[in-house]
Amino acid sequence: MTEPTTTVFTGNLWCPVRGRLEALAVTGERISAVNADALTLLDGGAEHRRIETGLLLPAFGDGHAHPLFGALEAAGPQIRTAGSVEEIVQAVAEYAAAHPERDWIVGASYDSSLAPEGLFDARWLDEAVPDRPVLLRAWDYHTAWVNSRALEIAGVDADTPEPELGSLPRRADGSILGTLREWGAVDLVAAYADPVPLETRVQAIERASASYAALGVTWVQDAWVDQPELEAYLEAARAGRLTIAYNLALYADPRRGLGQLDWLRHARRQVEELNHPLLTAHTVKFFADGVVENETAALLEPYASADHAHPHPVGMLVWQPDALAEMVTAVDAEGFQAHLHAIGDRAARVALDAIEAAIAANPERDRRPVIAHLQLLDPADLGRLAELGVVGNAEPYWAQLDALMEVLTLPRLGPERAASQYQWASLHSGGTRLSFGSDWPVSSADPLDGIRVAVTRQTEAGVPDGGWTPQERLTLSAALAAYTEQVHFQGFRDAGTFEPGRLADLTVLDQDPFALANPHDLGSVSVTETWVRGRRVTSA
Repeated sequence: MTEPTTTVFTGNLWCPVRGRLEALAVTGERISAVNADALTLLDGGAEHRRIETGLLLPAFGDGHAHPLFGALEAAGPQIRTAGSVEEIVQAVAEYAAAHPERDWIVGASYDSSLAPEGLFDARWLDEAVPDRPVLLRAWDYHTAWVNSRALEIAGVDADTPEPELGSLPRRADGSILGTLREWGAVDLVAAYADPVPLETRVQAIERASASYAALGVTWVQDAWVDQPELEAYLEAARAGRLTIAYNLALYADPRRGLGQLDWLRHARRQVEELNHPLLTAHTVKFFADGVVENETAALLEPYASADHAHPHPVGMLVWQPDALAEMVTAVDAEGFQAHLHAIGDRAARVALDAIEAAIAANPERDRRPVIAHLQLLDPADLGRLAELGVVGNAEPYWAQLDALMEVLTLPRLGPERAASQYQWASLHSGGTRLSFGSDWPVSSADPLDGIRVAVTRQTEAGVPDGGWTPQERLTLSAALAAYTEQVHFQGFRDAGTFEPGRLADLTVLDQDPFALANPHDLGSVSVTETWVRGRRVTSA
């Protein structure tokens, strides 16, 4: 049996626990020594790598993302960069003309701020494709836009009642507009669309893995896995087509309740039986609410944009509080980690109450429950995350005055609530473990994009001066820790810091971010190498 190779890194090294290091030794898959102990290994013939410029640090993780959704966007019309409704319609028309064999035209993801109040009309898409169904998902992946043919095939018309867990905006005459809000509405049409072939899904995992590795990310929390996604990950693992690590958050559907426990157990068992070093499935995903942009995030007080006729003036809870507490308690009792999407302040409270109920009902253990997004938190709930041991998973790229924020979010929340969004510094200083994620493809998968926003609260153009809600800016060390140490902690991974015995998941940057004169210049930093379990998987 060949002895594993040892490599000693010197030069510019940093980790969130030790700070600057003199040396780091990697033997096989793991870190074997640091500082003086690592330097002594050079006398024994270890390979030597000196990081002269840039910085070596623990690899990034992504604590909340949707890799298959993101990679599958390449298979449909390219609408993500479209700057107007007209550009989207043109891209759809061109794609449909180039793919006459497609019975359905499915794509993602359009910018909801391009139409007033985020409402898109089916008739606009009819101009591009009148004879085949079209289904487009918005950036938030909680909203879809369909053409008239898709509505016709699904039997959705003026007589269709408002769906459970969804909303169907209508024209003044009662006819369906063509914008579908939340999955209770989206599923009415999506259920008729052609399924994505298994091989296409596996190829999407490969594309996502390559993209993440190029960004220095070695572990991803897939935050929504149902049967099709599970099948794709299992096949990718069996075929040796995984290059970075994934944990699967199995989706808990509120319409199925406790009856889905058998499926959750079976899905986890299928992954565990593979015993693949890059694939786990120890998490269950819950949606507590929707999103502010389509007025489905659950709030404690009504939306500023709501009037007396508004169907959901305080948004929508996906799970009723008692049902959520019961289901979170049940999966916690099965040894799963609970991972809850909560955007609005009411949803955050309901999620915290559910976690508190599970802790009270079940034996003590290392559970690391996660609440993701946390766009709004009532002051009474701010300290509860640390008290309950909740990992607050934040998407830092969202904390900026971009078009979605200015056109859709701010008018819906009003000035007081809008100024209390994304309280990352408050959570961090209060003792909450703050991990970072991208929610890709909702926003950029590049950790350095998120870190830039976390420390500046500015757009790429540097707006506004001094940052938006600057009191919630993080230090660079805290932001890097959230994307390294804390996200790997969230995932129960033996990585994220430079300690002997830990997995050697490493990232090399082309510049030292601590040496930048202006933190906004983080946008110019890029990854040159990524190492997974002691093996370099990409390099510039």
